[in-house]
Amino acid sequence: MVASQSMTAGAIAANFDTARPTVSKHLQILTECELLKQEQTGREIYYHINAKKMKEVADFIEPFRLIWEDRFNKLETIMKKYKGK
Repeated sequence: MVASQSMTAGAIAANFDTARPTVSKHLQILTECELLKQEQTGREIYYHINAKKMKEVADFIEPFRLIWEDRFNKLETIMKKYKGK
């Protein structure tokens, strides 16, 4: 949700069926990991995505995604062979 626009914790929490403190805790963790950035405007704190850090995470995950994609492709080939029998 914060990929497209900055949002407050309350606005984010309104989209989930969970307690606001739970959402706040998740936002705190994501902020500590630098996946989200905070920007204070008056009394409100807005959260927005840290695209640079998200790219870093995506780059880290990519080799693992390729490994799993290869494994699933091999499994699919095997399953097609057994389905044909």
